[in-house]
Amino acid sequence: MDLCYSEQEYSLSTIAELQGEMLEESLTTSHLSGAETTMEVTQITSEYNMLAPLSRTIYFEAAMMVIGLVGTAANALILYGLVGSKQHKKQVLIFNQNALDLFSSIFLTISSSVRFYNTPLTGLSGYWLCAIVQSEVFIWCGITGSTINLASITIERYLKVVHPIWSKKKLHNWMIYSAAAFAWICASAYNLVLVIMTSMVIDGTCYAFEIWQNETARVIHAIWFFMSFYVIILVLIILCYWRILVVIRRQARVMAGYSAAGSSTGQTQSTHIETTVIKTMILVSALFAISQFPIQIFYLLMNVDPNFVFVKTTYNLALLIEFLYICTNPFIYAIKFDPVKQVLLRLIPCKKISDQPNNTTNTT
Repeated sequence: MDLCYSEQEYSLSTIAELQGEMLEESLTTSHLSGAETTMEVTQITSEYNMLAPLSRTIYFEAAMMVIGLVGTAANALILYGLVGSKQHKKQVLIFNQNALDLFSSIFLTISSSVRFYNTPLTGLSGYWLCAIVQSEVFIWCGITGSTINLASITIERYLKVVHPIWSKKKLHNWMIYSAAAFAWICASAYNLVLVIMTSMVIDGTCYAFEIWQNETARVIHAIWFFMSFYVIILVLIILCYWRILVVIRRQARVMAGYSAAGSSTGQTQSTHIETTVIKTMILVSALFAISQFPIQIFYLLMNVDPNFVFVKTTYNLALLIEFLYICTNPFIYAIKFDPVKQVLLRLIPCKKISDQPNNTTNTT
């Protein structure tokens, strides 16, 4: 597949018409002679290839590979920091969040590497190479799972801060581990089923997530996806963290009164770590809202608006911003999450770090 494609803009309505014609023609060609069938399919696919929006320039693929490599290294370091600080058992969902981002980063690197080679797609093996590798389905499994897991972290933080007594009695460890597993299972099942149902190889070219039974199904899915994986998640984050901040400010005023009389070091350290976790996750959630916005709006308009004009530069920029999310998150954890920061700082040569966590100050 040629990575450099023309600057032509593509109309979604035209693509939809060609998809419909292609599906109808594919049903009738089975009754034609071998020569007529070849001629018919060639005519259809040659028109369809003129509109293929999935090809990308070699420079864009190189940028994606760099993002994948940086994301892989950074997320691996954060996972090491979580294990080294013993926070992987206390902050299971945060550990899971970085594991999902690491998963996406690895497959982003693999997918970008494969795209450098003009691999012919023929037969059953060509279809599976299209559906599994060139579709980047495993990247989307990780990103979708990360979104689901982010919602789980938000709910967990809300319950522990706003309803501490209830959460200690009712929020069991198996619920946390189940939420972590649910993010992987749900995201993988959704994306794998979707890519199998909406992908096809035509004349050696991969059309992943593009072949729909009808326009109604495409529009319904686009609206559902936008609402489920962006709007609802964003509303949940805003409402929960707004309530969390209200409770934290009230607790801070109470703790200020106790600090004058003297409070236990253990309680102060526990409160400090909890506050650090909340600050970190607020930044991660804000980054999610910003980085997801361009691609979410682009995908919604592309599938809902029949007059939408596909511009490759806009699409590639929106995709680039979204992929930056998975390699930027680790830097937030490294800077804001004190237990991880302490472990990572010890890896720096000639850097002496105190082993006493209560000596660490966080003024932000």
